[in-house]
Amino acid sequence: MNNSFRNSARLAWAALRALLVLTVVTGVIYPLAVWGVGQAAFNNKANGSQVKVDGRVVGSSLLGQNFNLPKKNPNDPKETAQPDPRWFQPRPSAAGTDGYDTTASGASNLGPTNPQLVQTVNDRRKQVAEFNGVSPSAVPVDAVTASGSGLDPDISPEYAKIQVNRVAKARHLDPAKVAQLVADHTDGRQLGFLGNPTVNVLELNIALRQLAG
Repeated sequence: MNNSFRNSARLAWAALRALLVLTVVTGVIYPLAVWGVGQAAFNNKANGSQVKVDGRVVGSSLLGQNFNLPKKNPNDPKETAQPDPRWFQPRPSAAGTDGYDTTASGASNLGPTNPQLVQTVNDRRKQVAEFNGVSPSAVPVDAVTASGSGLDPDISPEYAKIQVNRVAKARHLDPAKVAQLVADHTDGRQLGFLGNPTVNVLELNIALRQLAG
């Protein structure tokens, strides 16, 4: 009986020591090592690809955001914020009430033949065309459809280009200079053949702010 008890105690103590060692290794040392490597080698990515202006974080290059005019009545949930003509606008977002809500990331889940989605797309096409002073046929797909996450930070070069004249007029800038900003901030296909060219809206608007002074 005594030998059996001692053997059980030794096994329990060995198991406890293994638990403590594994807890320290996997729960403390490994996370700290991964965090340290991330901070040292991939600091910007490890911290959410934050974008700073004058030392202040204004967003993330990985997350889209709205560039709207302030609401007349911020406490009115029925009031819809209007896009600010001075800024390049992102694609629509179904994430949250006002879009681009990181706590409500997701799509509308409406199929391509859903009447509600078809009507929404048609309404958006009309609004985008009027807002930018272009023909409805010139409005690209990403200007009227949301991404699957609702947080897409990029738009197509085509959508950026139809906004050039509107932004230039609102800021009293030379359209050619604004168009050059779009060209300078257009990223090509990944590896030269994957995906489509994109324009990061936040980075473009930061460059626009610097151009406008």
